[in-house]
Amino acid sequence: MSILINEETTFIVQGITGREAVNLTRECLDYGKGAKVVGGVTPGRKGREVHGVPVFDTVAQAVAHHGGPIDGSVVTVPPAFTKDAVFEALQNGIKIIVIVTERIPRRDVAQMVELAAMHDARIIGPNCLGIIVPDVIKMGGIGGPAKDAAKAYTPGTIGVISRSGGMTTEMSSTLTAAGLGQSTAVSIGGDAIIGSAYAELMPLFEADEQTQGIVIYTEPGGRMEAQLAQWVTENNSRLPIVAFMAGRFMDEMPGMSFGHAGTIVEGKEDTATEKIARLAEAGITVAEEISEIPDIIRQKIAERSAA
Repeated sequence: MSILINEETTFIVQGITGREAVNLTRECLDYGKGAKVVGGVTPGRKGREVHGVPVFDTVAQAVAHHGGPIDGSVVTVPPAFTKDAVFEALQNGIKIIVIVTERIPRRDVAQMVELAAMHDARIIGPNCLGIIVPDVIKMGGIGGPAKDAAKAYTPGTIGVISRSGGMTTEMSSTLTAAGLGQSTAVSIGGDAIIGSAYAELMPLFEADEQTQGIVIYTEPGGRMEAQLAQWVTENNSRLPIVAFMAGRFMDEMPGMSFGHAGTIVEGKEDTATEKIARLAEAGITVAEEISEIPDIIRQKIAERSAA
């Protein structure tokens, strides 16, 4: 099994005629069993094709051409137009939306997330690379070209959640090299406001029988780790979790921000030290090096199985 998407998932690419989107579409079509990219949307470009995928002016046209509901959308339009694109997707019944675009105003993101909740839909991102189910399907640019993604990701039992798109692949590649495959890997985005944080994806992994452990990549700033620790404790999660945290040095470097917009540190609760303590209290081990992750998660799974 997997979470969020599977080999039957259909999706469109909004902004499909842009250079990045053209490459992304090719990667998705080539990977695994071949993604069911049933259409693309770029206003004024109806009638064109991108790698054989028909282009439409509106999401409604794409849905009508498909002849039924479309599961998802990868949104690659410029920041100023992202909110309208996401609203259009939601209003046409799309339930899983991967937003690749970065530098979207926070107010717009908050409104998109709120509307998605009203439509019982889920947003991944913004500023993310998407979702991959190894050897089956990928939705977004995660893993890069199909041949590279095939080397980094392999089917298995470890769920991966990362605020950094590149680190999603780095951690998965490390697991793969150690003989530990992945059930689903999700690049959730590094911005301060995102559609799906760790705690919001945990119930999905918890319900997935294939998943036996979780690896996460985190950064200073925000409250996502505190929310994860709380969820794990309150729900007595069956899944062992290993975290790798970048920017641990920032506690001694006040005033610095680290990489993504979501890593702005405001107050003690958001420091790396505080986060590590909270995670540890919830039974989540924080690895000091990426290379340590496979051995730690393997040991934690064995301990859970023996208990």
